[in-house]
Amino acid sequence: MRIGWVGTGVMGLPMCEHLLRAGHSLCVFSRTRARAEPLLEQGAIWASSAAAAAQEAEVVFSMVGFPDDVRAIYLGEAGILGALAPGAVAIDMTTTRPSLAREIAQAATPRGGHVLDAPVSGGDVGARNASLSIMVGGEREVFERVRPLLECLGKQIVFQGGPGAGQHAKMCNQITIAGTMIGVCESLLYGRRAGLDLSQVLASIGGGAAGCWTLENLAPRVLDGNFEPGFFVEHFIKDMEIALAESARMGLALPGLALVHQLYVALRAQGKGRKGTHALYLALESLSSVGPREG
Repeated sequence: MRIGWVGTGVMGLPMCEHLLRAGHSLCVFSRTRARAEPLLEQGAIWASSAAAAAQEAEVVFSMVGFPDDVRAIYLGEAGILGALAPGAVAIDMTTTRPSLAREIAQAATPRGGHVLDAPVSGGDVGARNASLSIMVGGEREVFERVRPLLECLGKQIVFQGGPGAGQHAKMCNQITIAGTMIGVCESLLYGRRAGLDLSQVLASIGGGAAGCWTLENLAPRVLDGNFEPGFFVEHFIKDMEIALAESARMGLALPGLALVHQLYVALRAQGKGRKGTHALYLALESLSSVGPREG
């Protein structure tokens, strides 16, 4: 198929590579061309704008950072919707506001195009291994049509409902991750203060009821002192703020999420907004005045 892609960052680039390996032709746009160079070397074509990436595409994907970015690439000048051909499908895989997903889907209808919101979970590991969980909102018939493309990118692909439903499901995911992340980081801090060998601790608790993706994939990075991003702190803050705003709109009190959000805001204030989400450990380390890790 002729595919357009907007956004070739930490996750977007390996996702594009899976589509290229599957034999699809790819036209890509990113704010920084250098990030797309590995794809151009593999046969992708460079587009000068989001609209140019979408112009001849049967399906155009987007994976960018923030809701304002999504609004700009879909509804702004040189945006996707202005170039989307009748019958073509746009799939936004960014985590963004459910209301924005609905607005974009509604704006595409008079033009004869279709839009799915399809945020993902699994981080850089899932993007590289094509093992992402993909949560999809929109028209079911359109979802079934593009499902083979989504299967190039993920293992767990679930249709959640109408426009915006994929984003609501992703909020459930992020709320769960927030609670899990603080639990994992506090556990490691406790074990360290108790004088335990943390690699042995992980070997024990990872095989029991505490076992989870975060413990398996991110806890070892904490032990190695590697806080480079699979998913940026600043992007996770954005997700939590969306979830908190939606919760307030629905009359829900989520005190656990609010607490973790404040800890991440503190982490960003310490200059670590571009670190990985597991850098929450550093904020907790500072709160307890624990010195630098040894070894």
